[in-house]
Amino acid sequence: MPAAGMPPPRLSPHPSEWQALRLLSFYRVIIAGLLAVLYFGLADSNPFNVRQPALFTATLLVYLAFSLGAGLSTRLRWPGYAFQALVQVLADIAALALLMHASGGAASSLAILLVIAVVVGALLLPGRTAYLFAAVATLIILFETTMAGISAEGADAGHITRAGLLGVVLFTAAGLAHIVSLRARESAALAEQRGIDLANLEQLNRYIVQQLQSGLLVVDAGGSVRLANDTARQLLAIGENRSPRLDRLAVELADQLLRWRNDRHWQPQPVAVAGGGARVVPRFSELSTSSGKGALILLDDSTRLAQQAQQLKLASLGRLTASIAHEIRNPLGAISHAAQLLQESEPLNDADRRLSEIICNHTRRVNEIIENVLQLSRRSNSQPQKVPMRQWMHAFREDFALSEKIQAEQLLLDIDPENLEVHVDPGHLHQVLTNLCENAFRHGRGAECQVRLRVRHNANGACLEISDNGPGIDPETAEQMFEPFYTTAASGTGLGLYIARELCEINQARLSYQAGDDGRACFRIQFT
Repeated sequence: MPAAGMPPPRLSPHPSEWQALRLLSFYRVIIAGLLAVLYFGLADSNPFNVRQPALFTATLLVYLAFSLGAGLSTRLRWPGYAFQALVQVLADIAALALLMHASGGAASSLAILLVIAVVVGALLLPGRTAYLFAAVATLIILFETTMAGISAEGADAGHITRAGLLGVVLFTAAGLAHIVSLRARESAALAEQRGIDLANLEQLNRYIVQQLQSGLLVVDAGGSVRLANDTARQLLAIGENRSPRLDRLAVELADQLLRWRNDRHWQPQPVAVAGGGARVVPRFSELSTSSGKGALILLDDSTRLAQQAQQLKLASLGRLTASIAHEIRNPLGAISHAAQLLQESEPLNDADRRLSEIICNHTRRVNEIIENVLQLSRRSNSQPQKVPMRQWMHAFREDFALSEKIQAEQLLLDIDPENLEVHVDPGHLHQVLTNLCENAFRHGRGAECQVRLRVRHNANGACLEISDNGPGIDPETAEQMFEPFYTTAASGTGLGLYIARELCEINQARLSYQAGDDGRACFRIQFT
């Protein structure tokens, strides 16, 4: 457990601590070299008032050699940081104490170097170790003064006073350095933590920007694209390492940005991008940059917005149908029941009986419409799973042939590869295929009608094609047949294909129609 006032221990020293130790080694080499140059170069003037030349010379040369060795050891970072710092600071204190003893003791001009050594030690190893350095240096000074007092030379009261004052200075310097070191370490730790927090926040912001479903562009005052997320790059076909001008990527979008800057109340219009294949709805916001007024552009895929609007429409339709279901069904049931009773009346003539049949037929049709609309509002959520197409398609053919009373040979299967699997809700897929096959047999060549179910794997994934040998669908009908309540049959409700497409979309699939090579009808379900 760390002592009071000490920071919690780390398993490894911070790189800045090794840097400080290297600076100490460089400082030590400079001081030892400077002392050697001054002492040996100005030997006649005796600049340090040396009284014991042999001790001073030997200590200075050993200290200089130690400085060079410590510098090499520090650069190699061996042994550990704490051991090196402790040994080097104690060696500094010992060497400087011997140099002071050889040049006059506490009164030597080298005393300031001893204070610096204690301060540096307190900065490198804060806590109790800082006071250890001060205590060792003070004891050495007091011991040296005491030994000088009992020697033949003797020591006056001034020497003892200077030694005591030097000890006080050493402890004071150690205490102040300890406080400064703790504050510096706390500030460094706080700065490091804030740097980590800022890096995490930047990473989070970058992730949010990249995961936006809307495309995001940052355009500077000169019209250059400074930032684009993945969605915007896909919509505008921007390369990974490109930050071009907006007017080169989408001329219409750049024109709308210019119009918006001139008139902030102007409403942007959908624009075609990526070679005209997609249309996006832009939204503009002013963005202040260092180079002037830029703009933040959000791009929404118009297809996705249309899907969202369709989902809202379906939700509204579901609430509407749920509220009027009982209001329609109750009188409808009464009308149907009355028509059935009327048909059972004996004196009913043929004309009245025909009218009652019309009433029954239309009540059944209205009830069927209500059931289909309620099916939209009560539609269950998709529960996709891996479906092996070969086994599932054979089971579907047998079930459909039995329920529709047709020959199994009239429903042809073509599955390649045979181990192909798709991720879809099997109940929804069964409902979609049943609707499409019923339509094929209803509009086909009667008893000679054949429907082919072809499963393939293309560049976009697995696809299922449903084609028949009928006359095909005219272009006008093909354009509108997926709209709700559109039908060409007198008894149809116009919701079958609409429900089939909706079921495909909630399973991340797409139902589309395309005329076959021979002009016959062909529906395709593209799985993702």
